[in-house]
Amino acid sequence: PTPVLIPLPSSLPKLLEDDFQFILCEGCRKELPNLKLLTCLHTLCLDCLSKNKPVGQCPVCRTAIPQASSISDMDNLLFTNLQARLEIYKKIVGGVDLFCDNCKKAGEFWCSECKEFLCTRCFEAHQRYLKMESHKAVRVIDIRAGSFKDFLKGTGKTSNLFCSNPTHESQIVSVYCKKCKRALCCICALLDSHHTPFCDIRSETRRRQEELGTLSRELKQKRNGFEATYAGLKDEAARLEQVQRETRQLIRQRVEQLVGLIRREEEELLGLVEAKQEQGRRELSRELERVEGVLRRMEAGEQLVEKMNLYATEQEVMDMQPFIKDSLEELLQLPGARDRAQAGDLTECRARLQAL
Repeated sequence: PTPVLIPLPSSLPKLLEDDFQFILCEGCRKELPNLKLLTCLHTLCLDCLSKNKPVGQCPVCRTAIPQASSISDMDNLLFTNLQARLEIYKKIVGGVDLFCDNCKKAGEFWCSECKEFLCTRCFEAHQRYLKMESHKAVRVIDIRAGSFKDFLKGTGKTSNLFCSNPTHESQIVSVYCKKCKRALCCICALLDSHHTPFCDIRSETRRRQEELGTLSRELKQKRNGFEATYAGLKDEAARLEQVQRETRQLIRQRVEQLVGLIRREEEELLGLVEAKQEQGRRELSRELERVEGVLRRMEAGEQLVEKMNLYATEQEVMDMQPFIKDSLEELLQLPGARDRAQAGDLTECRARLQAL
């Protein structure tokens, strides 16, 4: 079966602010959990991914889906977490079931670090006991007065990373081991002499963001070349149609002069033109589809890197950056667009026509 390319929509359902339509599934355009990030950097929900397993291609750009018989291993943590924060924002704006998570009284504050609603009394205790932890609770009424983008700014782009070692799970990750390529807490770093050299975890996060930014800029430059080729292919397709129309007209004019004597030759010439033009049309169609798919992948890569830079937490960068990097590098390794396809060769047709 052949997948049907999903057109880029001109208007989307007003489920959320226009700037955040990107967190919807790119297949069904719905706000669904468990989003999966494919190697082509398009994002699908589980239902859309399952529907395309028999086809084995992304419905957006037609790129092959690796291990098409199973679900992709990479969760789009950025989009999924943004959806979760959107749900909290909707709950706050809607004013439904806003109760203090500690005493069940009316929730007047929201702490993004604790992910809890607080009443006024619990808020005061929260500020007193956690004042050294940089927990900043925000008034619910202030959140309602702002936009979802304001809410995201209030929750902050950074959050503490905690050690993956079960015995140190309460320890905050602060260093990065370049040898084993993972984040560590200070205890792990001190106890294991094999972890060296180290660097600050924030420096590593910043380096990864910069690496993605560099790849994105290189991708943009390469995309410009593909866009020029794509426009050229469309012009060539129009020229091919014009050549076909002109040739058909010339054939008919000449053949009509010899009606009755060269009817068979007329049919052979028309058939030859049709065959040549159909061959050229098929080649152009295949090349247009290939370049269009690559362009969509490039666009998805640029947008994802942009959204990672704007909204990703350090945890999301650490988890997702290697996967996205590999996909972007794969895009950059793609060969350049091929030269324009030439129209069907009509030399034989013209020679026979001249002989008539």
